[in-house]
Amino acid sequence: MKTYKRNTILFTILSLILVLTLVLNISLGQVAIPFREVIKSLLGSTASKDTWEYIIFNFRLPKAITAILVGVGLSTAGLLMQTLFRNPLAGPYVLGLSSGSSLGVAFVILGSGVLPAFLSEIILSSYGIILASCLGSFLVMLLVLLVSQRIRDTATLLIVGLMFSSFTGAIVSVLTYFSSADQLQRFTFWSMGSLGNLSWQNLLILTTTILIGLALSLFSIKSLDALLLGENYAKSMGLNLKKSRYTIVFATSILAGSITAFIGPIAFVGLAVPHLSKLLFQTSNHKILFWSTIVIGGILMLFCDTISQLPGLDFTLPINAITSIIGAPIVVWLLIRKKNLI
Repeated sequence: MKTYKRNTILFTILSLILVLTLVLNISLGQVAIPFREVIKSLLGSTASKDTWEYIIFNFRLPKAITAILVGVGLSTAGLLMQTLFRNPLAGPYVLGLSSGSSLGVAFVILGSGVLPAFLSEIILSSYGIILASCLGSFLVMLLVLLVSQRIRDTATLLIVGLMFSSFTGAIVSVLTYFSSADQLQRFTFWSMGSLGNLSWQNLLILTTTILIGLALSLFSIKSLDALLLGENYAKSMGLNLKKSRYTIVFATSILAGSITAFIGPIAFVGLAVPHLSKLLFQTSNHKILFWSTIVIGGILMLFCDTISQLPGLDFTLPINAITSIIGAPIVVWLLIRKKNLI
């Protein structure tokens, strides 16, 4: 009963922090908007200035929702991977999905110079880049699933994923070597990640894919609890390991692949948040960890985005750099503080 009460209080506090961080994120930027005006607009009233209203609903609210979706998706994918591989350093991109996305985008951006001008213009559009990223991630996912049919050991599958990452990274390096300065600049900007480039239509697509990934993750909670105690125990509980691994890998692919396609590669969020959740709630029960990871992931991404657009800055810092600066020390601190994180 005490544990239930403690968890309820923690969830309530975290939910309030999430709402506060959301309002703070929308309020801050090159144009400062008072808290009261942001709350008025979000509750359906009209802000005192038309420009504030326009900024909130056309720029900052879509960006804030995107940040929450990215934090939720990557954190959940990280929790799935760390439990599946029983490895505290496994992240959502451990299977090479991010590298596959990068390879698809690299082919489009860095290889567009050899194509006719009209075709190059089409594939270099935002939809062309998103499609290339999704296709690259999906192809790597198919390869991993094919390999997983032959390899039943999750540790070996982890190594295979790392090899896919190395292979695709090498191809990207070759493409980079033969590219022009303009092509390199565009690819570099994509690799830094950006939360502010999504229209409401793109945001709807991203929301749909994230919800599908979360539904599959929620369906896998019992499997995750069983896998936490080892594959032999899971088998003794009647768990279909092959089906469970497919579901978990597919859920991770949808979450990480769609986020990388729309936003770019985002580091350390999926690695750090599950550990923070375990540290706060002191449990390995995935019914609790699933929801706590979602809330903490949303808070962390909103916080990182807020830092990237602090008032007084005439530019927005790369979100991937901010997540790495904040996430890397958190992971190191957690590893030092507690050796057994799983």
